Amino acid sequence: MTGRARPARRRAGDPWAALAVAALWPLAAGSAPAAAPFTVVGTAIPQSLTGVAGDAARGRAIVVSRQRGACLLCHAGPFPDEPGQGDLAPSLAGVGARLDAGELRLRLVLPQRINPQTVMPSYQRVDGLQRVGSAWRGKPLLSAQDVEDVIALLVTLRD
Repeated sequence: MTGRARPARRRAGDPWAALAVAALWPLAAGSAPAAAPFTVVGTAIPQSLTGVAGDAARGRAIVVSRQRGACLLCHAGPFPDEPGQGDLAPSLAGVGARLDAGELRLRLVLPQRINPQTVMPSYQRVDGLQRVGSAWRGKPLLSAQDVEDVIALLVTLRD
């Protein structure tokens, strides 16, 4: 057999990883409202997308869900009861000690602003995307409140 062996581990720039992430979002049409307005200041979106505090318990449910956030497809984290955590992206352990809420918000809403080559999806971006199914066009992956809930969880992950 000839040819090149496949690497055992996928790297963050791997286009197959992006395809896998996109395939795991079985959002129903109309399930998410329009994207929320936001302003980027430096490396953060300092203002809440909703003006309502996030709920860390709801955020955890989104993060560990393979259908909603799909975060653990690429990230590992301090969730010992969740099997099959990813290693394509940085660990979520200690993320709340490294980044503040505004920095986390930018990474969820517009991660390409931090790393233009990232395969992480923009959870609130709805324009400039390619190959988006008609049922999902114009709809963010998560609602603005879902994003705030995820942030409420992530800021607590300090160890």
